[in-house]
Amino acid sequence: MLLQNIRAKIGARLNGDNESGFTLIELLVVMLILGILAAIALPAFFNQKDKAGDAKAKEYAHSAQVAMETFFTDNETYEGADTTALEDIEPTLSSADLTITEADDDGYKIGSESSNGNDFFVTNAAGTLTFTCTTAGDGGCPAAVAPATEGDWGG
Repeated sequence: MLLQNIRAKIGARLNGDNESGFTLIELLVVMLILGILAAIALPAFFNQKDKAGDAKAKEYAHSAQVAMETFFTDNETYEGADTTALEDIEPTLSSADLTITEADDDGYKIGSESSNGNDFFVTNAAGTLTFTCTTAGDGGCPAAVAPATEGDWGG
């Protein structure tokens, strides 16, 4: 009887009948893999809100540019254009944080601030458009478009 019990225990151990669960090493390897994947993926998600706010500000700046050109078509000058006049042309600009400077016969400069503090500018100087932004390399302001340089926001 004792010999049969020993054979049964040895047979069960060899067949793996009594093994269940994972070893500590297996669990640690899985945790390590999950940690590496999280370290790669999470930073990409955290920046999306900033990019969305910047995209909204860029779109407001572009809409204001189109409204400014419509204002010029109606008045044959950019002088006198303000946010109220542009909102009359394009009502969606009422929720935008716009600044209009240098509006005269030769051109204008329109600025739009995003929710994370980046400023996006469209400048028309004698028919030449330039697109600039602050804090280059952050959010939706590409590093190639540094402040006060020509470029296209890299959209």
